[in-house]
Amino acid sequence: MLASAQPMEVLYAFSPTPADNREGFRTAIPWISRMTGEQVRTVFRYSDLLRSMVLSPFVQGLPKVLAFGQNYLLENYFINPTRQYARDASLRGYHPDPFGEFHDMVCGQYADLLQSMCGNFIRDGAFDIEAARNFRQSPHLGRYLQNFARLEYASPVLGMTRLKAMKDLLKNLLIVLAEQPPESGELPFRSGKKDEPFEAYLELGRSRFVNLFQERAFDIRAYAERATGGVIGFTPFRIVDGSEIHTCRLRHYLLPEGVQPNGRVLYVNTPLINKPEIFDLADGKSIIQKMLQKGYAVYVVDHGEPGPAESRLGLDFYGKELHDRYLDLVKARHPGWAIEVMAYCMAGTLILPYLARRAEERLGRGEQMDIQRVVLMASPVKFDDGKSGHRAMRRVIRRQYDGRFMQELFGDTNIPPQIIESGMHEIQPGVQYNINAGFYLRATHLSDIRDSAPFLYWITHGTKFPTRAHYEWVTWFFLENRVFEGKYTMPSKNPGLDGKPVNMGALKEAGVVLFDYRGSRDPIAPVGSCVASETWGQARNGNIGVTRGGLNRTIERNAGHIFVVSRKLLGEYVDIVSIFLEGT
Repeated sequence: MLASAQPMEVLYAFSPTPADNREGFRTAIPWISRMTGEQVRTVFRYSDLLRSMVLSPFVQGLPKVLAFGQNYLLENYFINPTRQYARDASLRGYHPDPFGEFHDMVCGQYADLLQSMCGNFIRDGAFDIEAARNFRQSPHLGRYLQNFARLEYASPVLGMTRLKAMKDLLKNLLIVLAEQPPESGELPFRSGKKDEPFEAYLELGRSRFVNLFQERAFDIRAYAERATGGVIGFTPFRIVDGSEIHTCRLRHYLLPEGVQPNGRVLYVNTPLINKPEIFDLADGKSIIQKMLQKGYAVYVVDHGEPGPAESRLGLDFYGKELHDRYLDLVKARHPGWAIEVMAYCMAGTLILPYLARRAEERLGRGEQMDIQRVVLMASPVKFDDGKSGHRAMRRVIRRQYDGRFMQELFGDTNIPPQIIESGMHEIQPGVQYNINAGFYLRATHLSDIRDSAPFLYWITHGTKFPTRAHYEWVTWFFLENRVFEGKYTMPSKNPGLDGKPVNMGALKEAGVVLFDYRGSRDPIAPVGSCVASETWGQARNGNIGVTRGGLNRTIERNAGHIFVVSRKLLGEYVDIVSIFLEGT
């Protein structure tokens, strides 16, 4: 019966699976991981309670003996193995959540099945329609769909997941095989053009699967690793001598041949949780490339991959000591040159109080501020439950984050990128699905698949977050909103400033001009949180239009958090930034 039925009928012969999202969730719901994680946290907290009873002088006799025995069993048969598993996973680059690792495995096998299935009718780089018609009438189709269903039933994640995007891709393939629309009227990955003929939909689908099959790109992470060889970045650079501090390095990007230096330095700060190549993804998708063409000497902070020695480093190091050292190196290499700063996301959040402290220190010595212009890209500075837009993330942190538990689990192996991603997913509904589905939608053009590889590698290969710095970032910024409320402290060689709250008003006093570029569709850095240019610096009356010169600017576009992957938005951004930095 299955062999003679239409492909979509065969698919619907199976009951709904987690990949169908019949519940209508707007995001991925790792329900088993959440439930298990809460149970593990409860056991760790109970062990803390038992330990305190054992150490307490007020607990004697049988209660102390029982507390000691229970804690001994918990420590040796649950807590220590759990801690060891988490740290081994972090060291080896695996998902520290075994259910998350299992879901990744399910998605990988699903992609392999899609590749194998397409091999029955894609030959010599072309979609063989006759072979496809024979395949849809064969018993092989039913066996493939049984295997797809088996994987879907095994998924420990509900909602808008990677697996759902793959399931929609499978539906697209079955419609292409059937050569007729399903009774439901659902046409996954339809181009969106009004009145698009069904035959055009089929032709685009055939092109999509030929391209995905040729590139072995059904699993975007595996494809990105294979296509890039694990190396991304377009522009050549050198490591500045003397900049090796822990795992951090200062990159100096080389001017293209024939370009004359303009006497200005662009010092670029990068987030602690991402590779710095977001500024230099590919030819035409590189802020660094475009700024070099304008004659800037470009330096980029590379935090590297933190190891055990970096786990104890806090924001005093990453937010103060590092920049003091690097800016001294830059000034020694370019005496008398103007230095301007650019920073993305949390890197901008961290660089602002540093610059305010730097302004305090220089003003205290009777010196002019040596950095006058700062460009911020999607950098949040206000974290509250009101208009900042961070209420959802703060709620997640209050409900799920436990700094001591994170320290217990990961210690000197640092916080894995998968843990950071899980928090980001909470405030980006459907991000897992959208990234994969967007890639499949554009796969009708082979060039789009290949063009996306560097970005896909970047977004699927984050870096670890040093354990202590992570705690301070989450607590001091997201929960306590210290910078915006004037409570953020920082070290200083000036005894009068050392350990004291940073006066953010020093930016305005020192004549520092700020530029905010923010996206109205950005859930990570909502527009209500990217308000540095409206709060500090020279501006007195809110935003200054882009055609006006001299003061702060805020540019808001209909964009998401990672707008630099769009050549159009990137080109516009560089043009506006250049006008701002030139002070015209």
